[in-house]
Amino acid sequence: MSKAFQVVGIGNAMVDVLAHATDDFLAANGIEKGVMQLTDRARGVELYSKVGPAQEISGGSAANTIAGIAHLGGRTAYVGKVKDDQLGAIFAHDLRAQGAVYKTAMAPADHPAETGRCIVLVTPDGERSMNTYLGVTEFLEPSDIDESQMADAEWIYLEGYRFDGPDSMAAFQKAIAACRGAGGRVSLTLSDPFCIERHRDAFRTMLRDHVDLLFANRAEVLSMYQTDDFEAALGQAAGEVAIVACTESEHGAHVLSDGQRWHVPAVPTDIVDATGAGDLFASGFLWGLTEGHTLQDCAAMGCIAASEVISHIGARPQADLKALFAEHGLIRQRSA
Repeated sequence: MSKAFQVVGIGNAMVDVLAHATDDFLAANGIEKGVMQLTDRARGVELYSKVGPAQEISGGSAANTIAGIAHLGGRTAYVGKVKDDQLGAIFAHDLRAQGAVYKTAMAPADHPAETGRCIVLVTPDGERSMNTYLGVTEFLEPSDIDESQMADAEWIYLEGYRFDGPDSMAAFQKAIAACRGAGGRVSLTLSDPFCIERHRDAFRTMLRDHVDLLFANRAEVLSMYQTDDFEAALGQAAGEVAIVACTESEHGAHVLSDGQRWHVPAVPTDIVDATGAGDLFASGFLWGLTEGHTLQDCAAMGCIAASEVISHIGARPQADLKALFAEHGLIRQRSA
């Protein structure tokens, strides 16, 4: 009998505040381009007051991945903490509207922190620079992990950004034990080079001991293994994890498993907003994997999903991903 969930994600529940900005604006405000930087509430308010017109869209890395899988019709659930406030209500509604199960208890309205938000500054080249106020999502605790839900998942998907929370390791360990104890498998996304710098030892231990599938991009895998040699970094990763799926921007994606390696080209598109590219790559890959497709086809699905999401503002799909997969010959076209 199949499990209730194909994938359950655990991550930082965020609302993205998307605005356009110039490289000069980034420099003038001390923002490093193309990475995620943590901010406190005061810094978040300051930046929000300086940006131009903005759009609020539910986000969070693992939440975007789960929303993408739900969009594809996958059986999914998400764990991440928001507050009982306006942004928290928006986040919960948006995720459930995609078809994902979301039952994490909200922090009470009188909690001193607020629902997390990420000010995403998109430069003319489509690159995004993220300034993240974690808010209450930082305080996800082991008690927020439903062991029965983890046991009923084929895969759990862990977000590297979540390592910044004080109880993150304990929450992750509880989820991993429940999932693997019931025959499930564990995937992890490295999320960001700065995140790796903060938690490299914890990442390495988790990779060696618990992770079955690693998602990363070129910069992240180089940071993880502290080398400038991409091939060497991929080799080290493949020596520690059963499946490695590493994206390389316009150069596509590399998959390594059981001594084999595949390269899948990127799908060309006009880049409007690079936010969510890695998240949706993971959506396509995990959906394909749980539907029984080959690793090469899973990577192709990931590249298609990533291409779709960077063609518009926001980190969740707007086009029919299954139709796109069918156009590329990866699944059978649905009948009218």
